[in-house]
Amino acid sequence: MTSAPPRILCVGTHHKTGTVWMRRVWRMIGEALEIPFEPVHNPDRWQRIPDTGRVIVVNWSGAFAPALFDHPEARFLHIIRDPRDVLLSGARYHENSPGRQERFLHGARADLNGLSYQQHLQSLTDLEAKLDFEMRNMHLKTLGEMLKWPYGHPRAMDLRYEDLIDDQSCALFADVLRFFGFDNAEAETAKTIYFENSLFGGLAADQSTNRDQNTGRTATHVVSGASGQWQTALPYATAQLYAERHADDLVTLGYETDAGWLNAMQHSTDSASSAATAGCDA
Repeated sequence: MTSAPPRILCVGTHHKTGTVWMRRVWRMIGEALEIPFEPVHNPDRWQRIPDTGRVIVVNWSGAFAPALFDHPEARFLHIIRDPRDVLLSGARYHENSPGRQERFLHGARADLNGLSYQQHLQSLTDLEAKLDFEMRNMHLKTLGEMLKWPYGHPRAMDLRYEDLIDDQSCALFADVLRFFGFDNAEAETAKTIYFENSLFGGLAADQSTNRDQNTGRTATHVVSGASGQWQTALPYATAQLYAERHADDLVTLGYETDAGWLNAMQHSTDSASSAATAGCDA
């Protein structure tokens, strides 16, 4: 496989793995450095990518044409997130999103007795039922996309959302910029944009002061970017279902080495219950 300087800079995420964040960051980087920003939602239309000059190509389902993976000038940044946090974040967002950006949320469905995806979620009064529905629907699609990615590709950098949101020094993002062939001056500009639009940087300040920048789509997506939310927010019954259906997938994606996480979660739940009982008057 031949090597060439990076020219086609591909950014792939998945639903609830930092997509809105990366869209904002890379669009602004493109504007600042005069690099065209080209969403290619249908991977079969990759031929629309310019033949010369650098271009930022994005796909928010992590789907790029096989021919593009073979292109010597292409480099890929791919971001995944712990699927259990994706499940929680997705269910919360799909139930409460006021906008119509995701078309699948709002169309009437015959299999849901004429309700939309969102209306059906809202009709479920039990959190476990909501999460089970999400797990069997949109989450299954997102998880399948993450599993389909060609991990280990020589021109791809695979990163975890959890590492990026802790990248307060921007060192990890600097590695991305070097991988994409940015020179020092370009990298400094891009790192500033990254920091100013991150939960640990400028976006955090915007949230704390309720500035106008924290309105619109970013506000509807960003509730909490913390990692490992599933450890305290995922009901144990839901965790059991997840282990039954997707324990091997967590191992494949590198988030677990075995199914021991469920036993640890049970132990934590039992300990919390015992502590609560001990603290009650007889």
